[in-house]
Amino acid sequence: MELVLTPISSPVRAAHHPAMRRTVLIVDDHAEFRASARALLEADGFEVTGEAVDGAQAVVMAASLRPTVVLLDIALPDIDGFAVALRLAETEDPPAVILVSSRERVVYGQRIDRAPVRGFVPKRALSGAAIGALLG
Repeated sequence: MELVLTPISSPVRAAHHPAMRRTVLIVDDHAEFRASARALLEADGFEVTGEAVDGAQAVVMAASLRPTVVLLDIALPDIDGFAVALRLAETEDPPAVILVSSRERVVYGQRIDRAPVRGFVPKRALSGAAIGALLG
């Protein structure tokens, strides 16, 4: 099976300047995934500024930490990643949101295309390079 990263055409743009360090908020209810995502992203030069375990916490932390990127799991225990992405897109200076899932993109179909996000990465393919490619 060929791996395809999915950039999304969206009016939401990354809230960063190329010279700025890319800060990341990781949102996932599994501690093991958060730890491995942190290690992968930090090894590739990203600065992980926080971790949230659910959608409500993600919205609060994004407002206080103001990351340039939110790595957002779609399946969260309270509200799904699509609803969180919509809330983040409504903020004054929205972060670039990248959806992740252990499921394949096809499971979510057009929902990903309509979401205010920069793209989608399957969890198994997560890397700093994959995130960087979606951020441009």
